[in-house]
Amino acid sequence: MNNINYLKNTLKIAALITFLTSTYTLTQPQNPQTIQQSNQKNTNKIQQSAWNNINIKTISAHTDTIWSVAINPQKNLIATGSDDKTIKIWNAQTGELVRTLTGHSLGVLSVSFSPDGEQIVSSSRQGTIKTWQVDTGENIHTIDASEKPVRSVVYSSDGEKIVNSSWDNTIKIWNAETGQLIETLTGHTKGIFAVAISPDNQKIASVSKDKTIKLWDLNSGNLIDSIEGHDDNIRTVAFSPDSKIIATGSADKTIKLWQIETEELILIDTLSAHSQYLNSVAFNSDGTTLVSAAEDREIKLWNIENGEIIRTLLGSSAGVNSVVFATGDRSIISGSAADDNKLRIWENE
Repeated sequence: MNNINYLKNTLKIAALITFLTSTYTLTQPQNPQTIQQSNQKNTNKIQQSAWNNINIKTISAHTDTIWSVAINPQKNLIATGSDDKTIKIWNAQTGELVRTLTGHSLGVLSVSFSPDGEQIVSSSRQGTIKTWQVDTGENIHTIDASEKPVRSVVYSSDGEKIVNSSWDNTIKIWNAETGQLIETLTGHTKGIFAVAISPDNQKIASVSKDKTIKLWDLNSGNLIDSIEGHDDNIRTVAFSPDSKIIATGSADKTIKLWQIETEELILIDTLSAHSQYLNSVAFNSDGTTLVSAAEDREIKLWNIENGEIIRTLLGSSAGVNSVVFATGDRSIISGSAADDNKLRIWENE
């Protein structure tokens, strides 16, 4: 974006309601075993009363790093993808293993359920994408998507398309039913960490090592806007439920919130409290709360209205790679990196 557009954006930012940036003293991580055996009590004075009492189910899920977790609310299932080359499906209530999917020859970097909950899509370091039947574990399609790792993969909200990002600097859109390539989007100059599709099924957001956030039209493939939004590579992105805001998390240790105008992104807040790089962000179902996970082993819940921290969740002995809300926003599911390899279900009691 040129300097004129940048000045215009600055003026627009000044016209928006200013969110309060929180200052927060990081709590030192506690012993995971101690936390696992008892409910955490909130000893901090926080603005919201939610998430005061938390029960943690800790599951020894994989033998290597968990890169991705996904939730299937229709069937009450969790999926995890790991560097141990497997996808595992879990009962979200009991934490029991339902099924293990094998077939990738290298680590699984991303998993996503179809909107109807009937299928899973996964991507790997090998550059392949696989779709699976949830009830049977049958491999439906195997797609050679890239010669480099496919870092993220998601279904469109109508279930008709699959979108992936890759270390080959491209985004690809696939027909979910046939596995055929629809379009390749180019513009990023370095590997793309993540893509997200808006709930209204109109836009794709992508974030990259090149420090840019790009907004695309899902149907035409046209680039809507591109902005250099962080001081370091951008590792995660999520849309709000109303498709009007995106959250991005970066190696610069910050989260940024962006308002989506007709043809551009407008910065509305910067959230700072993590001490290491961000790995995952996700909105709750009404868009009032954001959850973030970082290499500092912490999960944080944020009040979107004022930018304040609601709660910090501790318990992982390694960086947390992926988080999602589940069970009507009463639970958070997380997956951790090597030396921990745990799936955790954080239940708000």
